[in-house]
Amino acid sequence: MIIENEKDLEGLRRIGRIVAIARDEMAKAVKVGITTLELDEIGKKVLEDNGAVSAPKSEYDFPGFNCISVNDVVAHGIPSEYKLNPGDSINIDVSASLDGYYADTGMTLVIPPAKYKQAKLVEVSKAALYKSIEKAVVGTRTNNLGRVIYDEARKSGFNVIRNLTGHGVGRSLHEDPENIFNYNEKRGSIILKKGHVLAIETFISEGDDYVEEYADGWTLKTPNQHQVVQFEHTVVVTEGKPLILTLGELSDFYSPDEK
Repeated sequence: MIIENEKDLEGLRRIGRIVAIARDEMAKAVKVGITTLELDEIGKKVLEDNGAVSAPKSEYDFPGFNCISVNDVVAHGIPSEYKLNPGDSINIDVSASLDGYYADTGMTLVIPPAKYKQAKLVEVSKAALYKSIEKAVVGTRTNNLGRVIYDEARKSGFNVIRNLTGHGVGRSLHEDPENIFNYNEKRGSIILKKGHVLAIETFISEGDDYVEEYADGWTLKTPNQHQVVQFEHTVVVTEGKPLILTLGELSDFYSPDEK
């Protein structure tokens, strides 16, 4: 989507704020013993209380209101009765719509005690996201966003997932550009214009470079049980600094260590 007027921007700001609140409320509730289904209910309530509609539920009939992925599940994890354990890595991915506008955000956190590699993956994935966002300016090609992510991963000895990508967003959950890869892939890249709305996300892997679909038809896992850390923001390309629509109100990308 390319923003055409102030109404578009305001609509995107509203839904961006809502999905950020849902993400953060779920993150703040993460603790040993809570189930991913209970976390999903927290996110569902935030969306419903604000009049928003879960995008995976409404668009794809996903069996949950939010995607919650644990350990070697990389994406599209189905909320369940699984109880979180110390050392689990959990990804919370929230996307929703309000009044015809969509926003998408995600974060990964580790329940203490975190292993060194887990903590490093989180640090690198978060840093890669913000460095990529800095490149989301008028006139650049989307493959340059991926180049930054890949370089950040490789300098720390990590890899990137090549068959999961960021994407355009705005009037629907997935729009042009269809793919914003996590590496320098010129195939399908476009030149960014003022007002472009992007869901930029990082998939930093401790080894594997692709994911496979699990038997349930939804869950995406790495073939060698390698962990992957994802962070995601919805961003608007402006003539100046990119505008991030999904920043948290109290803290950005909350961690249980900050309690």
